Amino acid sequence: MKRTYAGIPEENATLENSKVTLVTVPYDGTSTWGKGADKGPELFLDASENMELYDIETDTEPYLNGVYLAGEVTENSSPEAMTEAVYQTTKELLKHEDKLFTLFGGEHSVSIGSIRAVGEKYEKLTVLQLDAHTDLRPEFHGSTSNHACAVFEANQKHKLVQVGIRSMDAEEKQYLPKGRVFFAHEIAKAKEKKWINDVLDKVSGNVYITIDLDAFDPAIAPSTGTPEPGGLQWYPTLKLLRKVFKKCNVVAFDIVELMDSPQAKPTAFLAAKLYYKMLAYYFKYQKKKA
Repeated sequence: MKRTYAGIPEENATLENSKVTLVTVPYDGTSTWGKGADKGPELFLDASENMELYDIETDTEPYLNGVYLAGEVTENSSPEAMTEAVYQTTKELLKHEDKLFTLFGGEHSVSIGSIRAVGEKYEKLTVLQLDAHTDLRPEFHGSTSNHACAVFEANQKHKLVQVGIRSMDAEEKQYLPKGRVFFAHEIAKAKEKKWINDVLDKVSGNVYITIDLDAFDPAIAPSTGTPEPGGLQWYPTLKLLRKVFKKCNVVAFDIVELMDSPQAKPTAFLAAKLYYKMLAYYFKYQKKKA
């Protein structure tokens, strides 16, 4: 029997019957400390098969809208070749106008190609990045497709909004999107309603959401390549995402940097629930605006 996302029935998992496409990119070619993000997609899929498919908050079963597992991008001969392969795969899937494109990595460099393709299709794109790191280096270790460069191109071409940042190199200061960086230490001091509304003020139009799981505090998501202390918490993050789906036209999203480790399961389950929550918000709020 062919594998389906979250073990859903085959009638909810065909390309024809699905409103969502899901690509996995098991790539970990440029990470520099914790290795194992190439195992992230399998950990995510396994956790997804072990979660309940009814979402209490929205009183919905998002899988009924259909989620099509569109296969893996396995190109790993070089970071640049991987980026091009993800770009081409994303372009092909974006031809299905009625389907939400989603991706699960892999390290954060896998987002470069997908954001590039989505940005070519949608004008006035906002890229909302939840991350511990700025990832704004023009190149790193001789490559522009390094994980440390994950949103440099997006920042040059589109409106980038960064949330949860708490680690960066001094050289990246010159590339920060002015007025659109929400540092974790400032979020920690601010009232929840205020910082979320401040983010929403910067996010508009067509939106691509890219979530590095190290955006979350390592107390709830320890199994990432670089677990930085002082990260985002679960419910405020969901509140932000819910409001983004209510306000904007979310055209694609990705989740990256789930790392294999002896304690991977809690983070894998968080990733699975996060992905499913985003589908729930998409179908409850986004489709009502269509």
